[in-house]
Amino acid sequence: MSEHEAKTTRDHDTIRRWVEERGGRPATVRGTARGAEPGLLRIDFQEPDENLEPLEWDEFFEKFDEAGLTFLYQEETADGGLSRFNKFVYEQPDRRKAGPPEQGREGRGPSAEEGHKERRQRGSKGR
Repeated sequence: MSEHEAKTTRDHDTIRRWVEERGGRPATVRGTARGAEPGLLRIDFQEPDENLEPLEWDEFFEKFDEAGLTFLYQEETADGGLSRFNKFVYEQPDRRKAGPPEQGREGRGPSAEEGHKERRQRGSKGR
């Protein structure tokens, strides 16, 4: 596997090393926290993003493990530069049906298209 291909890991040390080598730090998206839950996880790079709140590594990894997430990342770009590509994905594809909201959609549940399709299906059953 070349270094510009995406890799996955759940290993805390690997994730922390990758993030810190790129000047990143763990964060959560503002407004997505529910009670004691920190909300949607992100990696904040360089200048702090005003839409993100910093998290301590312990809290970050607690949420990461509870949600059953896997870290998808790239070491290098195709031209050999240091890549910051990363994404949080569910370890098992069927996890999102029973688990917490998908990380990529800001925790809003089904997409608008899925919601419209579901309502259309319910509506046609009553006719």
